[in-house]
Amino acid sequence: MESIESMEKENQGYERAVMRVSRVSIAANLVLTLFKLAAGALAHSGAMISDAIHSASDVFSTVVVIVGVRISNRASDRDHPYGHERLECVASIVLATILAVTGLGIGYSAADKIMGGNYGQLAVPGVLALVAAGVSIAVKEAMYWYTRCYAKKLDCGALMADAWHHRSDALSSVGALIGIAGARMGYPILDPAASLAICVFIEKAAYDIFMDAVDKMVDKACDDEVEAQLRDCAAAQEGVLGVDLLRTRVFANKIYVDIEIRVDGDKKLREAHGIAEDVHDAIERTFPRVKHIMVHVNPA
Repeated sequence: MESIESMEKENQGYERAVMRVSRVSIAANLVLTLFKLAAGALAHSGAMISDAIHSASDVFSTVVVIVGVRISNRASDRDHPYGHERLECVASIVLATILAVTGLGIGYSAADKIMGGNYGQLAVPGVLALVAAGVSIAVKEAMYWYTRCYAKKLDCGALMADAWHHRSDALSSVGALIGIAGARMGYPILDPAASLAICVFIEKAAYDIFMDAVDKMVDKACDDEVEAQLRDCAAAQEGVLGVDLLRTRVFANKIYVDIEIRVDGDKKLREAHGIAEDVHDAIERTFPRVKHIMVHVNPA
């Protein structure tokens, strides 16, 4: 009973922390989007307007994170005995899709301008666009580190995806800054070229987020280092003569473990069961990410 109550409190704290980070993210992105849109329109910069659209997509992506975390944090029920953690992966996949579509839209618009060939008719961006790009780089990089810090602390995949969304926006603003500066120096083609570079950054971020979420959805095993630590932890318990088998799977941000230990075959059932419980409890204490362990005892 105490374990269930403790888990519920932990989940509530996790959700509150994610919501706090997400609210900060939404507020910052709304202000930044409006600022960049105004700067892009007033300074006649297609790259800055593209960058503003990217920031606007950040607002929607953070809303997706909020919804995904709230649903995934629900307690286990009869229909979902293993919980709802995978819905956080679904949120990350939706995020990746939003990023990919946004990037393709920006890339198409930029390619259309470049293929048009009328570079002399392209407007030269004003200095306000340069200022907006500089402000965007500073704010989005700060948001990346802020969100990343909490994503690692909470071990939240959807929040980490949102952090990379901030980083991709900062990188796109760097591209916008270079393109706008180049256009003001007499190379107007660099403004749409910057938008095209932004598209590449966005698509790379979308691909990384998507593949990370898919790996978790298909029960990918833990890395070799974690599995070695799990083996060592089990083998260190009194009465364990060896580990015959270890299987792990990453279930959203949690780990599920199936392990077969070897004990003295002459021990009584109650003694063997006690050793298995020691292994179970030791792994749960040592590895907070482990949600479920199945320990099987083999006679030596």
